[in-house]
Amino acid sequence: MKQYVYSLLEKGETASKNYNRVSTFIIALIILNAVAMVFESIHEIMIVFGDILHLFDLISVAIFTVEYVLRLYISDLTHPANTKFGSIIRFMTSWDGIIDLLAILPFYLPMLIKLDLRELRLLRLFRFFRLLKIHRYNTSVNIILDVFKEKRTELGITGLLALITVTIAAMLMYHVEGPVQPEAFPDILSAFWWAVATLTAVGYGDIYPVTGIGRFIAGVIALVGIGLVALPTGLISVGFLEKIKERKKHKHCPHCGKELPH
Repeated sequence: MKQYVYSLLEKGETASKNYNRVSTFIIALIILNAVAMVFESIHEIMIVFGDILHLFDLISVAIFTVEYVLRLYISDLTHPANTKFGSIIRFMTSWDGIIDLLAILPFYLPMLIKLDLRELRLLRLFRFFRLLKIHRYNTSVNIILDVFKEKRTELGITGLLALITVTIAAMLMYHVEGPVQPEAFPDILSAFWWAVATLTAVGYGDIYPVTGIGRFIAGVIALVGIGLVALPTGLISVGFLEKIKERKKHKHCPHCGKELPH
């Protein structure tokens, strides 16, 4: 029985037809949950279809709960440990286990703890964790995650460089524009917001320099921002292309992602 459940939820060495059906169903359910969350934010739709969307959410929670319980059941196969309890703990504290729990927690937590309306709204926002479940069933998403893992050092360095640049820009603008625009640059933290918007080339226009020196600094920061934004984009693009070439060189099963023999 346990091996059968395992074949339904895990790829194993080869993906069974039942696994492909289950994974397709779960992916479709996750996407429909994302669509439902969008519809729930539209007042006119909620007036007409509110009950249907609520019923769909109940059904989704029930399915995800069954999946979570079954994964606890086969945890000694997916996360082996010395004891069954140890396997359960290993699964629950794993990245996939945490996502699976957070996907259903917003539904059950109000039953255990009394929450006010604001806390309930915030808790319902955490349903977006259901979207993160899709990486387990989609090879393309896993390729992107692998790229981020392999390039994490380079991305970390780029992020640190961007943080240093933003901090220096915020300090300069505070001291240059603060005396002239105390309402726009009252402190370094407010200038930090301007620096982030400028560095990322967004430039909302709600805060902008009026002095000559301030405009010069803003121009330099905007030019630097183009390069800093391009760096991580280039790193991810190169890594993604390398992964695609690697998968073409080493043929993989389209269902389970395992490397096929030559």
